Formats: sequence, structure tokens, C-alpha cells
Amino acid sequence: MAVEDESKPTFDRSLPESGRMEHVAPLIRRRIAPNGGPYTATGTCTYVVGHERVAVIDPGPDDPAHIEALLTDLGTEQVAVIVVTHTHRDHSPGARLLAARTGAPIVGCGPHRAARALTEGEAPMLDASSDRAHAPERVMVDGDTVSGPGWTLVAVETPGHTMNHLAFALPEAEALFSGDHVMAWNTTIVAPPDGEMRAYMASLEKLRGRGETIYWPGHGGPVREPARLVRCLIGHRRQREAAIRARLAAGDARIPEVVAAIYQGLDPRLRGAAALSVFAHLEDLVGRGLATCDGPPRLDGIYLTASARLATSSR
Repeated sequence: MAVEDESKPTFDRSLPESGRMEHVAPLIRRRIAPNGGPYTATGTCTYVVGHERVAVIDPGPDDPAHIEALLTDLGTEQVAVIVVTHTHRDHSPGARLLAARTGAPIVGCGPHRAARALTEGEAPMLDASSDRAHAPERVMVDGDTVSGPGWTLVAVETPGHTMNHLAFALPEAEALFSGDHVMAWNTTIVAPPDGEMRAYMASLEKLRGRGETIYWPGHGGPVREPARLVRCLIGHRRQREAAIRARLAAGDARIPEVVAAIYQGLDPRLRGAAALSVFAHLEDLVGRGLATCDGPPRLDGIYLTASARLATSSR
């Protein structure tokens, strides 16, 4: 019997189209905002849960045309609640537009918060995607629910991509709206200071113990084998950490050197994301005492293995 390679996730690149409402399950409809790109696939997935009195999950970016199209699709149906998974500008600003049009309350994740304070020189580049205007009427925590006719959404705290990230279980469909935590089309960006690798890994382990049979993510198509993909993502991140530690041991001390060595053939548009991912791993390694930096961990820092730093200091 073949042994599954849990370090190699299999991604589904057959991406759904933006700009139209689709019934993707008996209780779930999806309209994708027209904000496609290398980090968003064909755009942000806005989900409608239920019928007549509905929940809208992640209304997307500050795009009045997307909100207008969504309301046209819904016709006379009532938006009972607006649910937000996390405060990145491609997910949460549209909630305020939709609330202004419908009067529905915004619930879900709390105001934006980073894993740590910005260090000198990090702003504004590392803070550019944050939606700091998000102010929900109700902040949901693990196990909190919101419901309507025939549907219930249960909050599942999944920090890591952002520290306020929530997924939402839909028990009636054995489904999970996974936001940007787990996606079928690509790995998730974990970028300090918004995100934190240690929290992201713990959230993957948390999902590993759940029983949903399908995930509906914030970008791309559904995750149809979520248990397998979560296992593979955990293995992939552990392999990536091992590769970074090997590059440090080989003498690569700066993030661009590590990226060039372990992301060979990478689309140039994704080099920034790769650098942030390596940064997140290095920040975690420093926090665990497995690597050191010449000061607080930062993008332009000089990194060494802990043993190399010890050998240098003992000379």
C-alpha cells in the first residue's frame, strides 16, 4: 500500500469564475468579487447561507458594484446578518457597504489586531492589507453561534493568517467556511505582523480534529477532502521549516538568499509572499530558540542557527 506524502499538498487550480451567483450546495450560494490576482485567485468568495432570511459571509472589498450585484441576486430576500472571517481589505470592507444598504448587523471577527507591534521600518508595507476600520456589532469567539431558518453558523477560532481569524461551521451541511486559513487552490500566506506561524500551525492542528466533509474557502473552489489537505498542509509547513533551517546551516543569513534557494522557479509576482512566509518561519524559529537574529526578527535581519550564534559568541 502506498504511503501518502503529507509534505506535498495537491491543489485544485480549476478556479470558479467571478461575477455571477451560483448555488454550490442546497444551503449555500456564492458570488465572487471581481478582485482577482496572484494572491486572491479569481477574487474573494462571498457566500450566502440559507434562504429568505440569509447570512452573508465576507462581502469582500470596498466595491459598491459587487454589493449592488449581490443585492440584485437576493431580490426580496432579507440579509439577517453579515459575517466576517477576518480583517484584510479583500474580505471585510464590503461588510460596511452591505450594512449601510440593509441595516443588517456585522458579526464575526473582532477589530483588526496584529500578532505583535510593528518594529521600526516595517510600516507601511507590512500593514498595507489591514482593514483597521472594521467595527462589528458583535464579536464572536469559539463556539458562538448565529442562526436563521434552517441554518446555524458556529464560530471556530483559527488565528494565524490574521490573529482575529474565524472559520464558521455549518452543521446542517457538515461544512466549514474556512476563510483564508485553508484553501484548495494554494497555500495560505502567513505574514508578520498580521499573522503568526505558531498560531497558524496550532489552528491547523485544531481543524485536524474536526469532522466537516467540505470546506468553502475565501478564494478558489471548495476543499473536498479537508482532512487530507489539512494533514498535508501541516506536513508541508514542517518540511518548509526544515528547509529553512538547512539553508541557515549552509550559511544563508538573509531572507532573499533563503527564498532564492528554496523557491526555485517561483513566479516573480510571488517573491514578496515567499519572503514573508520565510520571515514568519524565521520569527517562529527565533521564538523557539532554534535561530537567532541581529535584533528583533525583521525582513532585513541577519539570521543564524542557534548553534552558529553560540559558536561565534564563545570564540
